[in-house]
Amino acid sequence: MTEIPSPRWTRFTALPRVYGGPLGSGRLRALPEDFQVEERLGFEPDGEGDHLLLWVRKTGANTEWVARKLAALAGATPSAVGYAGLKDRHAVTCQWFSLPRPRESLPDWSELAPLGIEVLEVHAHRRKLRRGALQGNRFRIRVRDCHLDAARLSERIAAIVERGVPNYFGEQRFGREDGNLVRAGELFSGAARRVPRHLRSLWLSAARSQIFNEVLARRVERGDWDRPLDGDCLQLDASHSFFVAELIDETLDERARRMDVHPTGPLWGAAMPPSLGITRTLEESVAREFDDWALGLATFGMEQERRALRLGVTDLLGELQGDDLVLEFSLTSGAYATAVLRELIDWTQDRSED
Repeated sequence: MTEIPSPRWTRFTALPRVYGGPLGSGRLRALPEDFQVEERLGFEPDGEGDHLLLWVRKTGANTEWVARKLAALAGATPSAVGYAGLKDRHAVTCQWFSLPRPRESLPDWSELAPLGIEVLEVHAHRRKLRRGALQGNRFRIRVRDCHLDAARLSERIAAIVERGVPNYFGEQRFGREDGNLVRAGELFSGAARRVPRHLRSLWLSAARSQIFNEVLARRVERGDWDRPLDGDCLQLDASHSFFVAELIDETLDERARRMDVHPTGPLWGAAMPPSLGITRTLEESVAREFDDWALGLATFGMEQERRALRLGVTDLLGELQGDDLVLEFSLTSGAYATAVLRELIDWTQDRSED
């Protein structure tokens, strides 16, 4: 990878933390079963209809590859297979897939077991599963070879439960050595031409995610990442809905403390962000540092959207098992487990994240 060009962005590992330095270090994803994810849709299969919902456990495989294997076995086109979200490759993950009900008998799903694909449940359903149609994910993560103080770990976990963590996009969003950001810069400069749509979408998403991370980092440094400012766009908890608060009063401060509402940051696109006052001033000052990216995102048709600056972490448990740290927690859709991990521990891993 060539040297990172201008603009200079902050690498994920260098983004500011909230609760001080990491409590220790360890090895992440030494084995696929060290990183377990269970998807939660938030609704039940219909029990009837022209589609099937498959509850699938996959090991060492990415979601799109599994979708193609399911399609081939069922005699469907890959585009006919639906799934709610992309899951990590270097992990053991359980997630739902949909596909049209075969006209003949159901295939023998056990044929996929040697590929690390286990179909655990099959249900009738009325419609194709759409991207983003999930409530969240439950994680169980083992970090090996840690040497942590149990009392400090307990204190840190309690603080995270009470306040949450900065809702950074994880490093897998940006590719190996931030390659997706490098490619985004080439796309905006015109150096990358005739790019396939899926790659263009990947690079555009990486660029706007990095601008969001930079805004959030600025708010973390200021100490108001979890506290609303005048002109903030406040997002309702567990929702994508937000409202603009021109002035912050005691009621909104209290709602933020209860984690009923969260400050948001920009997912950059055309036009100005809907924030006002000092909040917009801060966001625009960061965007000016990435002026070519901001212009490029608008040129390629991206719209202004918002994302919560704060990530609530529910049902967080942490246990030391010998030299290993075992964590369990739940996150809303679109959130990254590594945003939680980085407030607890540093890690190394032998394989890149997808």
